[in-house]
Amino acid sequence: MYDILARRNEPTSKEALAWAQRLVSTPSASLSEGDLANEVQKQMTRLGYEQVVRDSFGNVVGTMLGREAGPTVLLACHMDTTIVGEEGDWDAGPYEGAVRDGKLWGRGASDCKAGLAAQVYSGALLKRSLLPLQGNLVVAATVGEEQGGSVGMRALMEKTIKDIGLSVDYALLGEPTELGLYYGHDGWVELEVRVEGANMFDVGDAAAALAADFNARRGLSKGKDREDLASEAPHYEQLEGRRRATIGLRRRVNEADDIDAVLSQVQREAVMVTQSIGEVAVQVAVRQDNQRLYTGTTTAVRRVTHAWAIDPFCHLMSRARQSLAAAGCEVRAGKWQLGRLGMGTAGGVLTNEYNIPTIGYGPGNEDSAHAVNEWVEVDKVCQAVYGTAAIVHSLIGVPVFGWTGDEI
Repeated sequence: MYDILARRNEPTSKEALAWAQRLVSTPSASLSEGDLANEVQKQMTRLGYEQVVRDSFGNVVGTMLGREAGPTVLLACHMDTTIVGEEGDWDAGPYEGAVRDGKLWGRGASDCKAGLAAQVYSGALLKRSLLPLQGNLVVAATVGEEQGGSVGMRALMEKTIKDIGLSVDYALLGEPTELGLYYGHDGWVELEVRVEGANMFDVGDAAAALAADFNARRGLSKGKDREDLASEAPHYEQLEGRRRATIGLRRRVNEADDIDAVLSQVQREAVMVTQSIGEVAVQVAVRQDNQRLYTGTTTAVRRVTHAWAIDPFCHLMSRARQSLAAAGCEVRAGKWQLGRLGMGTAGGVLTNEYNIPTIGYGPGNEDSAHAVNEWVEVDKVCQAVYGTAAIVHSLIGVPVFGWTGDEI
């Protein structure tokens, strides 16, 4: 079976790389993914996915049905990217999709347009290899991931998958892992710390004290390999008879952290900092806002990315390890480090809310994600097509024995 996949992977992965270049060349800032969604829908149809749909949230979903009702594997990547801001000068345009020095460069190359190309073409590789499927393959390109809260994934699981008539048994995220098998990561919560009072000077002093306290603790985290706390400058507004200062705060959370307990802790700390500064009231809340998707759908988003992890020796991880080893691929398990707050995956939604075993397997580099001169190694894009197809077939394929594929 692996010989069949390997022989057909060379031409297939070359197509995948060319398409990844086209994806990078198509801007798709979060909540503005429409042009990229058109490209993904067209390509899935061209590659022979049996059903290709776009839901009201703008997710694009392609399916390949097997002989039986299940099991079903979900391959998922998000289409949106962070915006190109003032993070520095690019050596080439962020949307050129240039390939040089063995790397594909551009916004979204690592996170995670190369992963999306690899997942879509892994389905094509299975189809071209004529390897029979017992279960079903669903490949989803989702929206709104970079906003936090996994808006697209929630809509996919709550409605779209059900409308298709399937239920998901396993999920693979194409987020950047450099082809390691990742099984979890820490999370983060975005808070609003509000200070209110009748005296504008008291409010200003209290906000300044809080900002200094947050910045001091942020400074302590700089000696580590990751951010644990990040804050914004206070924003002031005049209410009827009162003055309000709002400070945006991002805080890392792990699996043991309860969000309500985190809120209470930050509230206590903020009160202690401001208790000697006039008459002010302090309130801490999870930031929530309304987001308008490119389809026109509006939804409320709570800015939380939950920490998650699965058992590294569970059935999904074991099958993934075995299939990659049998296919001659590198086998390396680990977890995302997420050095910068605001990064994350939809794994928390899939595992914590829908109880779906989930792993990450993608060609990108985590440190390159969201950065100036974002890149992904060309060879890893090609390997990801093959490795993903091997994992998928190990989970839902019909075992093939004594067949070399020469008959095709």
